[in-house]
Parts: sequence; structure tokens; C-alpha cells
Amino acid sequence: MNDRDLVRLSKQLATWLRHHPQRIGLQPDGAGWVPVEILLRQANAAGSPLSRAELDAVVARNNKQRYEFDESGTAIRARQGHSIPVELGYAPVEPPRLLYHGTAEHLVEVIGAEGLLPMRRHAVHLSADRETARAVGARHGVPVIFEVAADRMYRAGHMFHRTDNGVWLVDAVPPGYLSLRTRAGAQERAGSSGGPSSAPDPDASGYSGPRVVPDTLGHTEFTDPATG
Repeated sequence: MNDRDLVRLSKQLATWLRHHPQRIGLQPDGAGWVPVEILLRQANAAGSPLSRAELDAVVARNNKQRYEFDESGTAIRARQGHSIPVELGYAPVEPPRLLYHGTAEHLVEVIGAEGLLPMRRHAVHLSADRETARAVGARHGVPVIFEVAADRMYRAGHMFHRTDNGVWLVDAVPPGYLSLRTRAGAQERAGSSGGPSSAPDPDASGYSGPRVVPDTLGHTEFTDPATG
């Protein structure tokens, strides 16, 4: 299978397993699993030929490892990214001090006002490193990277989960836990100084929404207007 076919089939699987299973008559269970035999049968019946060998290749070669088989190899699901209701069953886990979210530059203002929301997805996706986040952001336009004060969120009671392919999931990220790195050089200097620890707790009473406060390193924090 060439790379073009791999991408095409991966996108088809995303549609069927994450967003619109009904298009080919699939009924994922509560954890998102679909029997492989039924997936292959329904795909072929819908005019989208798919063999077990091709399915195996997509699961094995997808660069983000987005799909997985169960232990028996007889069922398949997407590891994250669903817009259909699912309970993926990942155990809560304590996150590292910082996580990262890559997005497009034109979304900075709305994220500064509303925080990170899952939108049509099951959860907000976060990356463990800046380079992965930058690659994610580049898919949507000029990339920017938000740092997430994950340790503070965790201490405040927010639940984090980590998928088997290394994606961190959380229900949402309020603005006060976010800081924006706006220049490549500034990212490293600001990151080495201890991260976004000065933003007030957005879960505290009296929080009335964010404003943007840029500092001299190209580092933007979203803070409480009453105290910023």
C-alpha cells in the first residue's frame, strides 16, 4: 500500500470510527469498539473496498497510531478524537507539570477568552512536547503553542487521561491555566524560567473572565482582570 492509499483509508476510518459510523451501518459499543468482521463487511457493501490486510497496514503504519485492535484482534477502535459519545476507559493519571496544545494563530483570541474546549470532540487533546504541538498547529494554519499548567489543573481537581499513543485528554482547559509562547526564541527562555505559574486559579470564586497580558519575552498569560 502506498502512502496516498494509507492516508485515504486512515481518513475513512476516522469518519467511520470517530464521527459517522452510521454512514456504513456500524454500531460501536460504549467504548468505541467495532467488530473487524462487521467493519470490513459494511465497508465493502458501501462501495469502499477494504481488506483485512489493508486494515492491518493502516493500524500499524499510521504515523499517529490513531487506531488499535483489542487483545484478540477481532475488534478495532480509534484511540481518541471521537465526536460520538464514548467512554474510552483510560484510567485517570497525574500529568507532568506542563502540557502543550498546538493550534492556529487566528484562534488565539477566542482561546484566550474561552479556554480550550473539546468542540466536536470527546475531549481536549494535549501533547507532551512542543514539537508535537507545533506539528498539530501547523495542520490548521500558522502554528502557535499554548502551554497548559497541567499540574495546577490536576491539583484543582481536573482529571487527565493518557492514551496508549501518548495523547493527553482532559475535558477542558480554563483560560487561567494557559500561556501562549509567541516566538521560537522566547519559548525556550520563558520555558526555562518555570512556566506559567503566575496566572490566578480560574476555578476560584470571583473569576470573571480573561484578558491578555504580554510580557517582554513574547510570553502571553491569560489572567483574571480583577487582579492582573
